[in-house]
Amino acid sequence: MLAHERLDVYQRAIEFLALSVKVLETFPRGHGNLVDQLRRAALSIPLNIAEGVGKNTTDDQRRYFAIARGSAMECAAILDACRILKLVEAAQVEQGKGLQERVVGMLTKMCR
Repeated sequence: MLAHERLDVYQRAIEFLALSVKVLETFPRGHGNLVDQLRRAALSIPLNIAEGVGKNTTDDQRRYFAIARGSAMECAAILDACRILKLVEAAQVEQGKGLQERVVGMLTKMCR
């Protein structure tokens, strides 16, 4: 197991990615912009966590963790937009936002 795979924040980010893929499969046509944005932002979180863990300096690590945190915040905002547009069930929004709250909290601490 690689170092980043042992991190709870990475595991929660992967869990969110799986949830977002499941949610995106239900989107009706005509919302390709939201599909693309959520797909890219959700994938960015674990990728930047993994890359940050692989960096040699604390400053480099923090920079990648901050990028991952920004992507997590973006995902939460996209979920809000999807809720308003009635594209996602409320339970899925709450599950996704709960995961993002955990991810953002952990990444905030890792950026310090």
